[in-house]
Amino acid sequence: MDKSVITLSKNFLLELFFPSFCLGCNKENVLLCGDCRATCEISEYTYCLCNKNPLRLPAQAGLPSGGKCQRCQDKKLSGLYFALPYKEKFLTKKLIYHFKYRHLKTLSKSLAEMLGEHFVVTKNNIEVIWENSILIPVPMEIKKMKHRGYNQAEELAKELASIVKIPVVLGNLTKIRATLPQMELSAKERQENLKNAFFVENPVELNNKKIFLVDDVYTTGSTMEECARVLKDAGVKQVWGIAFAREG
Repeated sequence: MDKSVITLSKNFLLELFFPSFCLGCNKENVLLCGDCRATCEISEYTYCLCNKNPLRLPAQAGLPSGGKCQRCQDKKLSGLYFALPYKEKFLTKKLIYHFKYRHLKTLSKSLAEMLGEHFVVTKNNIEVIWENSILIPVPMEIKKMKHRGYNQAEELAKELASIVKIPVVLGNLTKIRATLPQMELSAKERQENLKNAFFVENPVELNNKKIFLVDDVYTTGSTMEECARVLKDAGVKQVWGIAFAREG
């Protein structure tokens, strides 16, 4: 039997016996209904990488060298795209929590669609942004991956790839050692916690590519910054970040 038919049959039976409910209003048979989706106010701007008082950047900030202000020029990351501010709405936090910890990986499609809308409203859906580019999800350590069953950043990247029409590269940027949960640490401790945690397996595969790192939430930026450092040490020239939500 065709694999897609098996998947459809499985999803049908799951909905039949264990129906989904909207995370916003509890409407049946959907994880995020149209009405609740409409309350998610997609960011119409891009901002620099500063943790405190990030600066709103001009339209089409995604063009080369346009993702940072004078204060954050020393960052390894070239810039950041995000669909929603993390703290603004309770629904945003709920979506991420269930996507990350309640095994609702099917939410990846809705989150990716909102990111796609962000690229449109910020005028960053132009060809020059995505040419010669690849998506790389922020990797997860193997033990954690086995426990959760999937990497939410990877699921988001796969859905996003079908929207922006660039490939996802898996297994090249890897996490080679366990780290403490970032949410329990200060900004300085986060940086120390992530030192030497990531590794590029095949630098040649990334030659002359613009990298877009994908994750669910951008908080202090420590994780993406360390990934960007490792990628640049491996010879990558530009590393941008994409997150569904940004804190701060």
